[in-house]
Amino acid sequence: AGYIVVPEFIAAVVILAVAVVGVMTYFGYRWLISIFQPNHSVGDGSATLVSNSVQSQESKNGHSPKISYSLPDIKEEMKKEVQCKKIVLPPRQTTLPIVPTRHQTFQRQLSHRLDIYDVPFEICNKPPREASSVGEIKPELYKDELLREASVESRSTSDDNLDLGTPCGKIHFTLKYDEDIEGLIVRILQARDLPVKDLTGSSDPYIKVYLQPDRKKKFQTRVHRKNVNPVFNETFVFGISYEQLKTHTLQFSVYDFDRFSKHDLIGQVLVSELDELCDVMYEMEYIMDILCIPQDKENLGELMLSLCYLPTAGRLTVTIMKARNLKAMDITGSSDPYVKVSLICQEKRVKKKKTTVKKSTLNPVYNEVLVFDVPAENIEDVNLLVKVVDYDRVGANEMLGCCAIGSRCIGLGRDHWLEMLDTPRQPVTQWYPLVDSPPSFLDISKRLPVKCISIR
Repeated sequence: AGYIVVPEFIAAVVILAVAVVGVMTYFGYRWLISIFQPNHSVGDGSATLVSNSVQSQESKNGHSPKISYSLPDIKEEMKKEVQCKKIVLPPRQTTLPIVPTRHQTFQRQLSHRLDIYDVPFEICNKPPREASSVGEIKPELYKDELLREASVESRSTSDDNLDLGTPCGKIHFTLKYDEDIEGLIVRILQARDLPVKDLTGSSDPYIKVYLQPDRKKKFQTRVHRKNVNPVFNETFVFGISYEQLKTHTLQFSVYDFDRFSKHDLIGQVLVSELDELCDVMYEMEYIMDILCIPQDKENLGELMLSLCYLPTAGRLTVTIMKARNLKAMDITGSSDPYVKVSLICQEKRVKKKKTTVKKSTLNPVYNEVLVFDVPAENIEDVNLLVKVVDYDRVGANEMLGCCAIGSRCIGLGRDHWLEMLDTPRQPVTQWYPLVDSPPSFLDISKRLPVKCISIR
């Protein structure tokens, strides 16, 4: 009688709500444990039941993914992503100066290489040396040294001067370097035994002084009328440091003055090794031979040509104009001449070009242009060998005459070359007397062969 009667519907709802709350509480409790204790293993039967049920379900699906009960390591994952996304850059390219294509051939020709196949040699057995007596004095070994100490006359400062001309007088001058003004003091005292250039039996000489390779530094003495032994006694100063004397050459050019025509070059003197010939305390006095161009007894004719150089483009233009009074080579008293120009740099023939052949004439007119590509850094080392050749259809072609042009030449060839460099982009014309043989330093056909290689 004291019990309260609860309807069955309400009782069922309350029991169901309690069960739901209990289940939610249970799963909430497990979720909290999995967060705060990742490695926590639940040993009750319910946990085992759940894991077994999960494993059985995964086995049914055919694959078993790994379940992580911990948060992923963010730093390691980021490193992996960075490594995967790392882009490999191409190697850095270096930019070299662009060389014009037409100058590459010139530079390849000047590449220093050893042409072993062109060196003639033969293998032979060299006889043993005879035992020389120790302490034996040979006077001939000291002859040159005694002559050098006795006098400074005819002292040659360059071995190349031996084949550039023949002596045609002497020049007397002094050298001294002044450290206060940083200058080379050159005093020209006199010249003697000069050749006769005028019809009156005398000459009107004067001297030009250059300090190469600075072509703009030049001086000139006064003209001495009708005197083959002039006394100048004039002083000139070239502003230059003492260290630069090693790389500079002093040039004396002796001319004969002519009022109505071009002045005739008598000869030249080249003085190198100025650092050894100068002194800072005293004036060093020298007497040297004046070297003149050897004149052929036979007149081989003359050739007229012009030179023009463009420093920016590196282009040397040689214009062959005409020739006159050439030598007759055919039976008919005529010739078939053409002109061949060889570009020589560092004792190598870099390029050669030639004109057309003019039939049956001793006074051909060409007016043909020959262009050579020469970089500005190599123009100082370039020389030209110009040959006038008689064309023969049957036999070998014969040379009528030649001339040399360049900084290493002497006479008209050197002056014409320097005038071309002083006036760029302007043609400079000159008549050249032809000679029968080129200078030895330009004759590339003459090479000293290797005679014997000793086997020991």
